[in-house]
Amino acid sequence: MNTTTRSTLLAMAIAAALGGGYWLGRGQNPGGTEVAKTEVAKTASAPSEPAVKTEPRILYYRNPMGLPDTSPTPKKDSMGMDYIPVFAETGIPAAAVPGEVSISPVKIQKLGVKTEPAALASVDRVIRAVGRIDVDERRTFTVAPKFEGWIERLHVNATGQPVAKGQPLLDVYSPELVSAQREYAIATSGVDTLKNAGGEAQAGMKQLSESSLTRLKNWDISDEQIAKLRQGGESHRTLTLRSPANGIVMEKKAVQGMRFMPGDALFQIADLGSVWVVADIFEQDLGQVRVGQIAAVKIDAWPEKAFSARVAYIYPTVNAQTRTTSIRLELANPNGLLKPAMFASIELAADKAGNASQSKVVTVPTSAVIFGGTRNIVLVQLGEGRFAPREIKLGRQGDNHVEVLSGIAEGEQVVVSANFLIDSESNLKAAIAGFGEAKPQQPGSGTKER
Repeated sequence: MNTTTRSTLLAMAIAAALGGGYWLGRGQNPGGTEVAKTEVAKTASAPSEPAVKTEPRILYYRNPMGLPDTSPTPKKDSMGMDYIPVFAETGIPAAAVPGEVSISPVKIQKLGVKTEPAALASVDRVIRAVGRIDVDERRTFTVAPKFEGWIERLHVNATGQPVAKGQPLLDVYSPELVSAQREYAIATSGVDTLKNAGGEAQAGMKQLSESSLTRLKNWDISDEQIAKLRQGGESHRTLTLRSPANGIVMEKKAVQGMRFMPGDALFQIADLGSVWVVADIFEQDLGQVRVGQIAAVKIDAWPEKAFSARVAYIYPTVNAQTRTTSIRLELANPNGLLKPAMFASIELAADKAGNASQSKVVTVPTSAVIFGGTRNIVLVQLGEGRFAPREIKLGRQGDNHVEVLSGIAEGEQVVVSANFLIDSESNLKAAIAGFGEAKPQQPGSGTKER
């Protein structure tokens, strides 16, 4: 037997031995692998001993919209939504709050998250505005002769020059004035002459004298000048016009030698012992301003001095472009430090006259509010590392705190720092959850399995 034949017989023997072992195994364990799988499935599906479950105790039921309203029994809100139970073991609502964010303590520390409780407090606010010094219109005077004439001499010939009441301003010549003086002098002399005459002649002369005197007074001739006419009986060629009040010459149109007509304003004099401060208040602050309030006024020219003014008038119109209303304050200026057209900074304490302003209300720090176009949001801390957005309705705003009309209760912790970062993460999680709720793809609608 050659080598090739011997190798062939050996291979056939090995194949026969393997085939016998396979059939022998099939006979001892029918079903093979399928039987093993069935046994494993039966073992996995075998019922285990029931575990003892303890139902958590419910403390109360809270409003599903986050409003500060609780109930000891199940109920529905005005929109028909079920109140959410809060368990005693954790104090966590049974249903997840929409938009809730969970952050690890390490991340909270890195973000610098800080919280403060909503507290009862009075909302105090200081209204700040920019104003300007203006002349008190009730203290302005115009020197305007009521007769025609010419300016012979100017005693005050510069704008801005201070004048005292009764100080000579200018000497004027008027033919009408000279005629009126002579008429009065003649009538006065006639009264004295006809002192012993009949009643009718004396009465006529007295009437002429009184008529001439009235004419001079109507032309603003001083009593002193009239007395001189009565005593001396001589008329004067010129008449001196005097200052009607203490003040500053704000405008001078008089020029020596010029002719003036009745009613021409030759001098404009203003008494600056008291001035106005006209300030512009924004529309939303008008409800906190009233007549009689005291305001602190600061002037750039005198930063070390503090001035106090009183609100005297609130103008009845609103500027359509700036949405502001002007208010007028009265300010004493005995030393003349305040000049017209100076800029002034106004600080006005908000009105506290009503009981509503005096009472305490629920407030949160202004930094806790995320102001939106249609709604305002605060982030409420539900537990350790758990936050949820809450829509609130705002009332009056102070310098550091804002009144909350609804949406949050006293004592609830709100985020005052890094709230924008938490809000962004909340919006991102809500968007991801929205993707997860998308309808699953139908089998066979996508790429075919190969």
